[in-house]
Order: sequence, then structure tokens, then C-alpha cells
Amino acid sequence: MLVRLQGLTMWLSMAALTCATVLYAYYFLSKRASHSRYATAFTGAGFLLLTASIGLYSSATQGSRLFGPYSLVLAAWALVFAYFVVEHLVKLKVFGTVLVPVALVLLVLAQMLLPAAAGLKPTPEEIRQLADWRVTVHVVLIVFANAGFAIGAAASATYLALEAQLKRHRTSTLFKRLPSLAQTDLVARRAVSWAYPAYSAGLLLGILRAIETDVSGWWADPRVMLSGAVWGIFSVYLYLHYGRETSGRTTAYLALVGLVFVVALAVVARTVPAG
Repeated sequence: MLVRLQGLTMWLSMAALTCATVLYAYYFLSKRASHSRYATAFTGAGFLLLTASIGLYSSATQGSRLFGPYSLVLAAWALVFAYFVVEHLVKLKVFGTVLVPVALVLLVLAQMLLPAAAGLKPTPEEIRQLADWRVTVHVVLIVFANAGFAIGAAASATYLALEAQLKRHRTSTLFKRLPSLAQTDLVARRAVSWAYPAYSAGLLLGILRAIETDVSGWWADPRVMLSGAVWGIFSVYLYLHYGRETSGRTTAYLALVGLVFVVALAVVARTVPAG
């Protein structure tokens, strides 16, 4: 019964996010406040339904699964949550045009991969590792941080596109609907500033757990090395922004490079055997 209800809430969540995607697109093209209100409402409904789906699945399986396609569901949930936080802080809804569809794509991918992963079970060692609360907190912090980094990268890409148009003294009707350079830079900076402490804490928990379990050569695992690269890139990003007051163009490129490493890490984490 719980599994069927979980499936229903998942599909209803995806339907609500689909409606939100269409409405955000209409809002971007028309700038009508009513479209933005309805888009936010559908996004909120999708988020609540997705939360209920995750909770129901967790109850049905006696604990949330943090591996395989299930991690994509958690990533989609975190992205929508992070977007709502940024929207509340900066009062800009235009980024929902990109971020809500990304969350929807993650959910669709998860549904496509679930049948193949249905028969997969974690090894006894993975069960032992996941039973530790620090591993759970580590995964949750990293997922939330990645959502923040994705928002920062989306704002950075918008910043670069706007800057290129302004330098060429050419602006289209489409670009006039985008926020200003200062607004996009603010969104990127706040998103990364929020995500960085979460990522640092998650990375530290992972390292402490690896040291505690005395895994030989844990530091040479490609996951660890890529995680360190992500942390280093966004450390430089924040230093250049706040310590050196570097131009927004330079830090925007750095945020995009950081996202490339985040995506590479996500792929490696799901394809390369554990080291």
C-alpha cells in the first residue's frame, strides 16, 4: 500500500513540476505576475508531493536508500529546496525557468533507471557504512551543496551571456527579460556562499569516516580527489570574490568549471567501483 501511494505521489510531483516548467517559461516570455505566482504554487506543490513520496518510500523500505537512482531523487528535492531559498533571499524568479526543469529531468532519469536498479542490493560492507549516521549526514550535505553550486553556475552562465551582449552593444527582447549583471552576480555569490560550508562539512565527515575505517589508500580514490578539486575551486571562487574583489567575469568562469567537476564527480561516483 505504501509503495503504491509513494508511486502516485511521485508521478503527481512530476506532473506539478511539469506545469511549473511551462508556467515559468510563460513568465519569462511575458513577465506577467500571475504566471510567476502560479509557477511558484505548482513548484511548491511538486516539492511537497516529492517530500511525501520520499517519506513514504523510506517508511516502506525501513530507511532511505542513498545509492543509485534514489540519489537522483534526493538531488532533485535538494535543488528545488535550494531554489526556493535563493528565490526568497534575492526575490528573483527567472532562474526557475532553468532550475525547475533540471529537477524534473533528474526525476525522469531516476524513474527510467529504477527498473534496472530494483534488483540491486547494497553489499554487506555498504550496509555497514550506510548504517553510520555520519555517512547519511555526509551524503545529505553534499547533495544540498551540489544544488547550491548548480544554482551558482546557472547564475554565472547568465552573467556571462548578459556581459557578452552588453559588450557588443546588442540586446534582444529575450535578454531584456533577464535580471541585471549585479543581480545575477549576487545570486551566484549567495548560492556558492551557502553551499560551500555544507560541502566543507560533508567532505570533512567523509574523510573522518575513511580514516576511522582505516581504508588503505583512501585518499587516492578518484571520488576523494575530485571532491578535493571541487572544494579547492570554490575556495578560490570565494577568495577572489571577497578577498580580492575580482571581476564577476572571472569568478563566473570559475563557477562553471566547478560545476563541470561536480558533474564529473557524480558520474564517477555512480560508475567507478569503490576504491
